[in-house]
Amino acid sequence: MTRTPTKIARIAALALLLGASVSTAALAQNLTIGVRAGPDSMDPHFTATGTHAEALKHVFDTLTWSGDKLQIEPRLATSWKAIAPDTWEFKLRSGVKFHDGSDFTAEDVKFSIERIPVVAGPNPTTIYVRRVKEVKIIDPLTVHIVTDGPAPNLPNDFIRLFIVSAKAAAGLTKDNANEAFNSGKAAIGTGPYKFVSWTPKDQLVLDRFDGYWGPKEPWAKVVRKELPNDAARVAQLKAGQVDIIVRAPSSDVATLKRDPKLTVATIDTVYVFNMEIDMRDKSPQVSAKDGSPLPKNPLQDPKVREAIDLAIDRPALVEIAMEGLGAPVNQLVTASIAGFNKSLPPLKVDIAKAKKLLEEAGYPNGFKTTFSFTNDRLPGDRQVGTSVAQMLARIGLDVTANAQTAAVFFPARTRAEYSLAMSGWGTLTGEANYTLSSVVHSNEPAKKLGAFNVLGYKNPALDKLIEDAAVELDETKRNDFLSQANAIVAKDRPRLPIVAVGSAWAMQKDKVTIAPRVDEDTLAMDIKPAKK
Repeated sequence: MTRTPTKIARIAALALLLGASVSTAALAQNLTIGVRAGPDSMDPHFTATGTHAEALKHVFDTLTWSGDKLQIEPRLATSWKAIAPDTWEFKLRSGVKFHDGSDFTAEDVKFSIERIPVVAGPNPTTIYVRRVKEVKIIDPLTVHIVTDGPAPNLPNDFIRLFIVSAKAAAGLTKDNANEAFNSGKAAIGTGPYKFVSWTPKDQLVLDRFDGYWGPKEPWAKVVRKELPNDAARVAQLKAGQVDIIVRAPSSDVATLKRDPKLTVATIDTVYVFNMEIDMRDKSPQVSAKDGSPLPKNPLQDPKVREAIDLAIDRPALVEIAMEGLGAPVNQLVTASIAGFNKSLPPLKVDIAKAKKLLEEAGYPNGFKTTFSFTNDRLPGDRQVGTSVAQMLARIGLDVTANAQTAAVFFPARTRAEYSLAMSGWGTLTGEANYTLSSVVHSNEPAKKLGAFNVLGYKNPALDKLIEDAAVELDETKRNDFLSQANAIVAKDRPRLPIVAVGSAWAMQKDKVTIAPRVDEDTLAMDIKPAKK
């Protein structure tokens, strides 16, 4: 058959058209998310940081799952029940495959629980398994978890119990685990997406796992692109380089809403910015205003802590620093959390009283200190931290605002290098014990309590309430213990609740929609193609 130049041109044009159609179809199945921060490793047990867990939920499943309103749901465990005061039985999902094709069994659950204390890093994931005394394999799809006494919240703790492959992660230690996971060799999960590659501080690339036990995901490829700079994240969204961005800056929300090509979703989260106060005899960043040492740590004085509390104008922080994307709080948990104390009054600013309290405490001219906080983790952290430092200056304190990246802040905080520090903590299990037992209980490694209380606060009465709540099976009594504990924290002020974090997502209107979560997790599984 003879092909004329006209026919050849038509064939070429048709080939280009078909190629473009295939390319467009392929791109339609790709999802690019602009995130503010990513994982610190591909080992899910390395750290408890929220952005770390958020990323790894795509690759690794957990025994139980936290729904969009923190309701507990089945995941790799289909059911659970307490069969004795100190024993839970978990029935495991059948037919689940790891990404390498191997079967998920009870052996992987036992292995995952037992490796956590061995490999946990700077923000220890041991808080999720601290009640576990022993794991007994009953059969391939049944495990009995023996605890150190009644543990009514164990299923809630297991929302962060990531299951790794016992085969793929066998023999790894704290020294070599990250290397094995980061290369992909050990990053074998049962989640809806498979690990492809990870470039730290750049991007995580995932492919859909077609052997996943759950619903098929619409995205063939997911790229989680780290864009810590807010302006850069917004610019890439507007340029169409990403499909959706997390933590859209509050200052841009109104403008983004007016863009006809974009949509914005917002939600009030369970994350609370709180100030941690050093209660040790000697504080590393406190001195007289001339830099000379003080005879004692002024932060140990209840009047000084109350003065700091009274200096913080929480409604102003929400209105100005957070531009309306948040809410004032009066305790370390939000109102939707079990154990929230409904009788505590709102916290109000009172500069005159704060100055008087400082004078009564022996610091009429104040003192010098440093206030440290992250600038790349939660929405508004830099703005809120800077504003709080300025508010403390109004009562005579000489405060240096020390904004740090999360990668620098958290290790230094764990080493107890700060005198005043602000971080965001989310009560992800839906009950106040998760927060109170971690951040205000005395630091007692033997009891596996107070892991994040590194600045010397101790109150035996508070400890007892937290410990009693941890073993109380009656829900009403348990919540009463936690409510009383929140009242003690409000009186002692070892940590000051500042504001609850609101969050916003902005996205391409014709490409995606999202179901926002109160824990602020941005999961590809919650992002769906927009309806045409």
